[in-house]
Amino acid sequence: MELQQMRYVVAVAETSNFTRAAEQCLVVQSALSHQIARLERELGAKLFERTSRRVRLTPAGEAFLPAARQALDAAERARAEVAAATGEIRGRLAVGAIPTVAAVDLPAALKHFHLRHRQVRITLRSGASEELAERVRQGTLDAAFLGLPVGVRPRGVRGRELARGDLVAAVAPGHPLAGRKRVDLRRLSDEPFVDFPPGTAARAQTDEAFAAAGIAREVAFEVTNMDFMARLIRQGLGIGLLPAAFVHELPDLPVLRLRDAPARMEHLVWSRFPPSPAAAAFLSILGVPAAEASGSTDS
Repeated sequence: MELQQMRYVVAVAETSNFTRAAEQCLVVQSALSHQIARLERELGAKLFERTSRRVRLTPAGEAFLPAARQALDAAERARAEVAAATGEIRGRLAVGAIPTVAAVDLPAALKHFHLRHRQVRITLRSGASEELAERVRQGTLDAAFLGLPVGVRPRGVRGRELARGDLVAAVAPGHPLAGRKRVDLRRLSDEPFVDFPPGTAARAQTDEAFAAAGIAREVAFEVTNMDFMARLIRQGLGIGLLPAAFVHELPDLPVLRLRDAPARMEHLVWSRFPPSPAAAAFLSILGVPAAEASGSTDS
């Protein structure tokens, strides 16, 4: 069983198409198909079901795919470790971030890292805190920036608190409350809200604050990204509670301070396993010492 064969399987699984997989792997389709057929004979099982319309994994393929990815990651990690021993940082850096990360200028940090380590392939995934933390635990992300209610700590990962702050209310220009500087949650309770889906940390921050105050509210619009939330608020369809440190990104929206504001904390998290050379270099740029990144000392 060869790494190249595993790479072909992963490419077909990700593209659901032999032609696109071959283009991605920079080989002709006949060579890719031949190698996968050879691997299937070696394994004694079909990895893909092929029809005229689609390609999908068989149960055997579903079982094989995670191990293939792990083998490819291990091989890449081994090459990166050898390069690091000679003073060169290379390999892959996979970062996750909530859309409202404000404690760190992430684009600037990634640019700084890229200029110092041009041989590293950088990927960035935006998502909810729970999803990102799970991806760090699984090893598909090297590090992630999370936003959580005060007192909640991500489990199964290493990390450090970056910042904490209050949420503020964002309203449409021309909203009756737009001229106010400060209100309380009860004053907002009759307004329709734009918020993230239940079960997310971003939603929990607001739900818990209203519950603690004994106030009911209506979440009329549930969204999964900040851009869509801001568009709905601009149209006057609802109000949203956003981190105070983030609202400068939306300068056209009037902001109201809250007397009983919900609070949240931003965290930087990374794997409990020793970081790759690229991940260690990125954490170092963020001010995390090597001993802390590897778990050699308490964070």
